[in-house]
Amino acid sequence: MPPVPSVRGIRVVHALERHGFKVARVNGSHHIMRHPDGRGTTVPVHSDRDLAKGTLRGILSDIGLTIDELAP
Repeated sequence: MPPVPSVRGIRVVHALERHGFKVARVNGSHHIMRHPDGRGTTVPVHSDRDLAKGTLRGILSDIGLTIDELAP
């Protein structure tokens, strides 16, 4: 497994949108993302911080993608 990169939440949101996810709603700083096939996850978007590596791993686990698949 490749190492988990440091990325901003908004970049993860854009990457998920390229994979067919849509922002279902926003609750504070959390973007709730849904895919038409039923998969979903929550991405925290803070303008001044990167996502924690464990949070990114959890997001990828929720949606069934790997680091390599998420990257453009």
